[in-house]
Amino acid sequence: MHKVLFVCTGNICRSPTAQGVFQHFVDEAGLSDAIAVDSAATHHFHVGEAPDARAQAAARKRGYDLSELVARQIRTEDFREADLILAMDWENLSALQQQCPKVYQHKLMLLMRFSNEFEEATVPDPYYGGPEGFSKVLDYIEDSCQGVLELVRKRALQYQAA
Repeated sequence: MHKVLFVCTGNICRSPTAQGVFQHFVDEAGLSDAIAVDSAATHHFHVGEAPDARAQAAARKRGYDLSELVARQIRTEDFREADLILAMDWENLSALQQQCPKVYQHKLMLLMRFSNEFEEATVPDPYYGGPEGFSKVLDYIEDSCQGVLELVRKRALQYQAA
C-alpha cells in the first residue's frame, strides 16, 4: 500500500480538499487497494472538526464529498508510514521539516510541484477570503493531484510487480 498524506495548517480547508479530490481520482483509477490517502494539520487549531463549510460546498459542486473527514494533527508515525507528504505552502513545509526525522525528509514536498497548468509554487489559504478562493484552491488541487496520481500510479504498479 502506497500512502499519500496532504498537510495544511488546520486540516479544515486545503488538505481535506486535497484528500477528497485525490481519493476520488484514486477510486476512479481503480487503485483503492494500492493507494491510501489521508490529510493532517501542522497545528492543533481545529482537531476533531469537520472541513470548513465553504470548502465542503465548493468540493460538492465539483462532485467531491468531504463530509466524513475530521481534522487531525500530524503524528510522528505519519512520517514513517506515508510515502509522500505534500504540504500546501512554504510555512507548512517548513513546519514539517522541523518535525520530521532526517531519515524521512525526502518524503516532504510542496503539492504544487506536481502542477501541470499553474506556475504558482503554493496553494493559497482560502480561510479568510470568499468563495472564489475555495474555487481557486480546487483548481490548483485538481491539477496537482493529477500529477501526483501519475507518480503514485507508477510507484504502486512497481510495488505490485515486485
